[in-house]
Amino acid sequence: MTNSDYTEVTKSQKETWDSGDFNEIARQNVVMAEALCEAVDPHPGQSVLDVACGSGTVALVAERRYCEVTGLDYAPGLIERAKTRARANGQPIDFHVGDAQDMPFPDDSFDVVLSVYGVQFAPDQEQAASELHRVCKPSGTIGLASPIPEGWSGDWFATHAEYVAPPPGLRSPLRWGTDEGLDELLGAGTRSIESERRTALQYYRSVGHAVDVFSTYFGPTIRALETIDSKDQERLRSDLEDVFDRYNRATDGTAIVENQYLQTTAING
Repeated sequence: MTNSDYTEVTKSQKETWDSGDFNEIARQNVVMAEALCEAVDPHPGQSVLDVACGSGTVALVAERRYCEVTGLDYAPGLIERAKTRARANGQPIDFHVGDAQDMPFPDDSFDVVLSVYGVQFAPDQEQAASELHRVCKPSGTIGLASPIPEGWSGDWFATHAEYVAPPPGLRSPLRWGTDEGLDELLGAGTRSIESERRTALQYYRSVGHAVDVFSTYFGPTIRALETIDSKDQERLRSDLEDVFDRYNRATDGTAIVENQYLQTTAING
């Protein structure tokens, strides 16, 4: 893809993520944020950046350690939600509207750079990876929680792609959830990369409720439903129910959905 193509995709993505209310989805990511901060272990007083922070979930977890935390996201509505959450908690976090592919920070700004299901969705993956390296201090830590090609995440994205195909030439965000992809994206600029597959559980009242939550609040699902006709809308909702049901551990009519992801800790070069 050309730079112009990436610019157009980024613009479309911003509009997509600003639709709905991603904060309702991010509640299921708290366990990932907690686990990532435990693995990376930022210490009080260290500078921490939450890249593609959404409504600020990782930033809020890191600030509880009395770190100096900054959050960045290109969706203004999500940044406003993040600021509201931080104010309500009395947490002094510096949130900015900005693009993970062109971060408004000097080189070597942060001791720790984190992202949970965030930077992975940047269209220009090589540029986003380069920016992670650039803003992280030498010997600083880059911590990621990334969707993987297998399991719930892989099936979830594949189901959406059956109805609304991604732009030609755009690399899948699932690339970040593979050892090969991480080596291609981060390997040249890091001293070490360590990854482990982990499981996060998502809780819903039922499988149908899970589909309702994503259909109401998750930008990509909302956009997909808006793009297709009523017959395909019904089919998509049914297919999404199948995905949730496939990974549902609950046997009492509720939904406890198993989502495997890749947790990565990289030491910057």
